[in-house]
Amino acid sequence: MKHSIIQEKSRCFASRIIKLYQYLQQQKGEFVMSKQILRSGTSIGANISEALCAQSKKDFYAKMYIAYKESSETSYWIDMLHKNGYITDYQYKSISTDNLELIKILSAITKTQKYPKSSQHFEKPTTNY
Repeated sequence: MKHSIIQEKSRCFASRIIKLYQYLQQQKGEFVMSKQILRSGTSIGANISEALCAQSKKDFYAKMYIAYKESSETSYWIDMLHKNGYITDYQYKSISTDNLELIKILSAITKTQKYPKSSQHFEKPTTNY
């Protein structure tokens, strides 16, 4: 498989999220938001990995868009952890910067896909769970 910058960045970010999760549970005794950020923060990379093995352009777009949404959700949980005193200003700025970088890259990827081609307006992909 070809080297992917977004895949590498998302894997590094997922490792940071896992360490943050462990810190929140072991040092801060926080068990609710830590699970939420673990799920959303590690899901980014999982969806990017799936996108890179997509069977079609539509599948690629759908997975990248899900990764974009998960990154946005992760931003929310980072904000909540900071506003409620679970992470310091330094920790907040550091992890927020990394997440914002992922959001920008994923936004650019999904915008350049011009999905769907036959439509003149933007439609969000549907997912079947």
